Amino acid sequence: MLPETDHPREACGVFGVYSPGDDVARLTFYGLYALQHRGQESAGIATSNGTEFSLRTGMGLVSQVFDEEDLAYLRGHIAIGHTRYSTSGGSLACNAQPIVVKDLHTGEPIAIAHNGNLTNAEILREDLEAQGVVFETSADTEVIAHLLARAPGAGWEERFHHVMRRIEGAYSLVIMTRDQLIGVRDPMGVRPLCIGRVSDTGWAIASESCALEHLGWSMDREIEPGEVVIVDAEGMRSFCPVTPPRRRAICTFEYTYFARPDSVLGGELIYRTREEMGAQLAREHPIEADLVIGVPDSATPAAIGFAREAGIQYREALIKNRYVGRTFIQPDQRIREAGVSLKFNALADVLRDKRVIVVDDSIVRGTTTPRVIQLIRRAGAREVHMRITTPPIVSPCFLGVDMATRSELIAANQTVDEIRRHIGADTLGYLSLEGLNQSTGQRPEDLCNACFTGRYPLNVQMQMDRLEVARQTDAEAVAAESLHRAGRP
Repeated sequence: MLPETDHPREACGVFGVYSPGDDVARLTFYGLYALQHRGQESAGIATSNGTEFSLRTGMGLVSQVFDEEDLAYLRGHIAIGHTRYSTSGGSLACNAQPIVVKDLHTGEPIAIAHNGNLTNAEILREDLEAQGVVFETSADTEVIAHLLARAPGAGWEERFHHVMRRIEGAYSLVIMTRDQLIGVRDPMGVRPLCIGRVSDTGWAIASESCALEHLGWSMDREIEPGEVVIVDAEGMRSFCPVTPPRRRAICTFEYTYFARPDSVLGGELIYRTREEMGAQLAREHPIEADLVIGVPDSATPAAIGFAREAGIQYREALIKNRYVGRTFIQPDQRIREAGVSLKFNALADVLRDKRVIVVDDSIVRGTTTPRVIQLIRRAGAREVHMRITTPPIVSPCFLGVDMATRSELIAANQTVDEIRRHIGADTLGYLSLEGLNQSTGQRPEDLCNACFTGRYPLNVQMQMDRLEVARQTDAEAVAAESLHRAGRP
């Protein structure tokens, strides 16, 4: 692994397509490619030709996992795919998705891919194990799969009614049966999910609209919180098997960081919301300066919005090495010490003797931001003023985002001025919660801001109690698999 970033770790990306006559594996490959920003640890595709399933999964980027031979093997008219960053379950080959289980009603396979995190997964797993279920992964996705495979009911509506009343937390799902593609979004709508038309008989489901548009398809609509969408030979139909809660809980980090700027969420183009965050930040924390720069790539629109609102020149001064990503080659000590310099290069001709406003989307642990500021100062900047498009992160997430424990969150343990001194900035300003909510274009009551407030949209106490144990178990399993790959006992 390359040196860790000081950002929340991505959620996962899911993609599914039903399109008779098309090369659905190749379409899914490119759909996942467009969603690569949501997870870089593993990828997988499952297909159905109406009688048989085919499956390929592996560790690494989408382009590392699949080749032409794999796509030739993955034949059919239905496909689902997944690109993963681990939240529940470690970064292990066995946890790569889609996961396939046997439907106890029909004896046929069901494949499932999941973006999110269940808050009651451990209780459900223990209950299923007591019923004789043997788990092959540590991911909560397999819990959902077995619940669905065993759920009572004559049809999908009854079965999803049973399952969705039992599972708690965040889940956007794509599911494949022998002859159907199914999309499911949890009743709070924490993670995004949308659907678009491929042809007169074809449909696609994706975490973000950008994955559809890359393939020349337009988004038909976002799948509603609590909605189940089924696509088969009869077309598309949908239903809501449970009564939606009074509130939604769309993750605000989708707007600030996770989603691509060319995606639409909650009816809003992400690029425009990030521009508005930057503009609001300029209103809340004005400062005299010579230029505004953004930390690529997620903060670039916000930096442009800040510069426009403040009437200060926007420049690109941090150049990102876009080929720095996941690798199984361990960096040596010199590379580790290089740290952020491996990811960014600062333009001295732009920064020399300038008062610089640096816009970024978050500070989590406070590990990378000081290195970015040092890089800018070494390039000759006279002053460095840090501006962040989110409020201070004071609580961990239990709904599908890995952003460390409370003890690791710098804002949970230090004041803003202490953080300023730690990162080495001349000034530091965070966007207010009110400013963030307003910038998204959503009602505040429809957003999940638990990482900024500590107020969660559901009970997460059990998750909090078990988090440290789970992290330690996953870390030990990952270390063991790394030694195994290296050929060491």
